[in-house]
Amino acid sequence: MKAKDFEQQFDEGVDLTAALDVSKSRRVLQAQKRVNVDFPTWMIDSLDKEASKLGVTRQSVIKIWLAERLEASGSNGLQQRARAATTNS
Repeated sequence: MKAKDFEQQFDEGVDLTAALDVSKSRRVLQAQKRVNVDFPTWMIDSLDKEASKLGVTRQSVIKIWLAERLEASGSNGLQQRARAATTNS
């Protein structure tokens, strides 16, 4: 399918998933690395309450809050470059 046709169908809301080859797709800068962090009990309890309120896991709350903080402080240069790379391609 030509790019022009693909774009037109996309703009029309056509489901194009069958036209995509995702066998080699990857998420830029999304490699996982396990870390261990010790938290005080009161902090774990607070995280669990927040996670329950949001309907997500404790790990999700931690990841979301850390990402928000890093974005706010401008300390996420790698993530900003990854976003730029995906929007420019």
